[in-house]
This record gives sequence, C-alpha cells and structure tokens, in this order.
Amino acid sequence: YMYIVNFTDRIRESLNEIYLMSNVVVSELLTKIREHMGCLYKLAEAVSSLDFLVSLAHQCTMSTYVRPEFTDTTAIKNGHHPILEKIQLDSPVPNNTFISKNNNFLVITGPNMSGKSTYLKQVALLQIMAQIGCFVPAEYASFRITRQIFSRIGSNDDIESNCSTFMLEMREINYIIQNADDSSLIIIDELGRGTSVEEGIGLCYSICEYLVNKKAFTLFATHFMELTSLDVTYPNVSNYQFEVKHDENGMKVHFTHALSRGHTSEEHYGLKLAELSCLPYSVTTEARVLSQQIQLQRQTACQESPEAVRLRCVFRLAINLQQVASNFRMDVGTLKTYLTSLREQYEQKLRPYREE
Repeated sequence: YMYIVNFTDRIRESLNEIYLMSNVVVSELLTKIREHMGCLYKLAEAVSSLDFLVSLAHQCTMSTYVRPEFTDTTAIKNGHHPILEKIQLDSPVPNNTFISKNNNFLVITGPNMSGKSTYLKQVALLQIMAQIGCFVPAEYASFRITRQIFSRIGSNDDIESNCSTFMLEMREINYIIQNADDSSLIIIDELGRGTSVEEGIGLCYSICEYLVNKKAFTLFATHFMELTSLDVTYPNVSNYQFEVKHDENGMKVHFTHALSRGHTSEEHYGLKLAELSCLPYSVTTEARVLSQQIQLQRQTACQESPEAVRLRCVFRLAINLQQVASNFRMDVGTLKTYLTSLREQYEQKLRPYREE
C-alpha cells in the first residue's frame, strides 16, 4: 500500500513539473511573439480573406449558380435555397421572385409546412450572397442593393428579459419600423400570433399599412387571410400563395412548394391535420362546425370599385414610365413598341369598367 501511495505522489510531482515547464515555455513564446502580434493579425486576415475568395470561386465553378445583376428591382428566376440543396436528397423546388417599386409589398399565404418560412429565408440569403460577390442558385438573378435586412421570424419567448412571445414580437417589429428605410429588405413571418385573433389581425393590418407606405422591399407571410385584401386599397401590394394538392379522398396532402399568384384557398388546414392525428372524432367535428360558423360571421365582401381599379392602373403606368425614363437603354423602335404595349395594357384593364 505504501508503495502505491509513494508512486502516486511521484506521478503528481512529475505532472506538476510538466505543468511548470510548459508554462515557462508558453510564457517565453508569448514574450517573443508579442512584438510581432500586428503581423500575425494581418497574416490571419490575409489567410481568411484568401480562404473566403477561394470558397466563392469554388462554389461558382463547381455549381450551376449564375452571376447576379444589380438594378432597381429584385428578379429571381427559378431560385432555390442554397443550404436546402445540400442537406436534401431531392432537388429543392425552384421559385420565382419579383419585387419592384410598384410591387414592393408581397403578402404570402399558405398552410403550415408549405414553404413560406423557407422562401423568406431564401430571398434574404440570396440577397446577402449577391452583395458579398458570390454567384446565386438561380437561372437568372437581379437585385436592388440594400443597406439593411430586417427579419421577424420565430415565436419564442425571452425568459432573461421577462418578455413573452407577443412582447418579443412587438419589440422586434418596433425596431424594424424605427430603423427601416426605403432601401431596406424586410421579411416578416407569422406576426401577431402571440395574442388574440382580433388584436393580432388589427396590429398586422396597421403595421402592414405603415410599411406599405415605405419603398422598402417587404415580404410578409401570414395565416391571417384578412391581410390579402390590402391589394384592394394599395396598388403596390401583391398576393402570393404556396399551393397544396389532395388525393381523391381528400385525406392525404401533397405539398407542391411552388409559389404562384393569388391567396391560398386552403381552408381549415389545421383541422385536417388534427383529424389525421389521435384527437377524438367528436372533438374535431365540433371544432370544424365552430370554425365554419366563425368564418361566416367574419366574412366580408371586398369588391374593388372602378375608381380603385383606375387609380391602381394609373399608379402602375406611372411607375413603368418612371423606370423607362431612369433606365433608358432602348432604341427608338423598341421604345415605341414598349410604350404602345403599356397603353394597350392600361386600356385593356379599364375596358370592362368603362363598358359598365
């Protein structure tokens, strides 16, 4: 026993000596390096910059990405999420994006898991990739240079600051409202879900109206179908949706993950998922009846007046003419053809209302 104790003590003494010797060596090394610390910082910066450029070059040459252009519009043809294609076995579904001065506020609807959040993050990531000098995953890409990107995504509380989910939402959206300018890119996902439905819709509608009056490019994903009526009042608002398909029995849901014009016609999607889960049939049946009654009570007819249609057409015609004047690159013949097509589109949209 004494032999084992003495041997253990010797091991501890040897270990302490090794620690002391290592400390002396490290201290001497730091003393010698300290006077050359500036060179090491510059060397680390040069190596990291070189690694960054090599990574961009490797990504551009080894993939089918395209070089983006910088204009006054954001136009992406068949773009997809750059990370999703790396972690997914199947190729991600490509989607188009078009945001301009006369179409700078997009309201995106669709059921859960249809791809709304992924699409919002995709647009922001492609914007960042383009502005740092990287090619982007698309067939064609054009971006407006943005100075700030604001996001309101997620529904988590903050225990450290004693903020509930709704309070955290309001703090983040207040920061966006106070700091966003005309050159910003704003993505908002599921705002107002932390409070009652009536208050959430009211706040979302008011916040949307405030942001609509800015020239910032905004993508707003929501389940509040009342917000899809914004395009009746504001000509720079457009509705987009992620469609889903059902089988013949209506039991299975197929997600297309494809973005298209209009607002979603999918109703009671949460109830359909609940029916496929373990909830009792009587509970889901009663929930469906109550949901339909509430929907009938809240349903209002939103018909666009002829005056609203005329103002929308005048607004879009003025924006198109302004873009032609600011980016005049056409010859005389092409310009005449383009202006003629603008006039024909303007008259075609107003013709049904003039006949009435």
